[in-house]
Amino acid sequence: MIINTGQRTDIPAFYSEWFANRLKEGFVCVRNPYDPKQVSRYRLDPSVVDVIGFCTKNPAPMFPYMDLLKDYGQYWFVTITPYGRDIEPNVPDKHKLLDDFRKLSDIAGIDSVGWRYDPIFISDRYSPDYHIRAFEQIAAALDGYTETVVISFIDLYPKVRRNFPEAQEVSPEMQLELGKRLIDIAGAHGMTVRPCAEGDLLAAYGADCSGCMKISDYEKAIGQRLNAPKKKGARAECACYLSCDIGAYNTCRHLCRYCYANAEPEKVLAQSRLHDPASPFLIGNYRPDDRIHDVPQKSWISRQTSMQI
Repeated sequence: MIINTGQRTDIPAFYSEWFANRLKEGFVCVRNPYDPKQVSRYRLDPSVVDVIGFCTKNPAPMFPYMDLLKDYGQYWFVTITPYGRDIEPNVPDKHKLLDDFRKLSDIAGIDSVGWRYDPIFISDRYSPDYHIRAFEQIAAALDGYTETVVISFIDLYPKVRRNFPEAQEVSPEMQLELGKRLIDIAGAHGMTVRPCAEGDLLAAYGADCSGCMKISDYEKAIGQRLNAPKKKGARAECACYLSCDIGAYNTCRHLCRYCYANAEPEKVLAQSRLHDPASPFLIGNYRPDDRIHDVPQKSWISRQTSMQI
């Protein structure tokens, strides 16, 4: 099976010690965000967990614990954007992130690491030309360290509108114009652009619009076929295979203004203060009225065939 860590928060950046403790103890508890009394308990054991998926803006805090992941398959998305602290207040220096991306690629392997350049929005400061220059610089720095770059254009979810009221949607015309330029740049550096839930508008220009995290990506990362049960993406327009996320909303302290997973910063900081690295839960601990469900788990690796990489 696949365990995901990055749909609700950034575990490597802020909760790496906790996750290392979970790997050592061999299980993790996750509250249902819509029914907090309902708790799912997952085993963290390579005999039943085939791949752990990460999505982070800062992988470095996990580096001291990488030996704990050596028996697991893994796939990492690292988000590196061109925005300053006016948009991403607590994201580390981008030059350091480039160094860390390259280090992660050396550790995990080029097939296990992808770059995310998203979300894209346009403003007076962050103009189309600015994006093109920044994308070229980042792509050049990551040449040879990944073959995948995911792009998306900003979605104005209610939380985004509240925390980033001046944000504007990117017009379809601008999406096409900018997308075509980014595809050309990525191709020059050995990368395929994968638009995230943006339809097939850019497919004719060389983008892979089939999804940015598919079973085939996990299979390539681990060199094994997976007999995964059918599952829909997080949204109707999403083709990715997302399941069993162990994070919690309102806990990412990057406080990016475009974030869909955080409410107001005050709530994020209050939630974060409830974190205990020794707890089975990312936030808080067991409660008397918990209804704990031990999730049935098994390996999805096909024992009949192996992939020819």
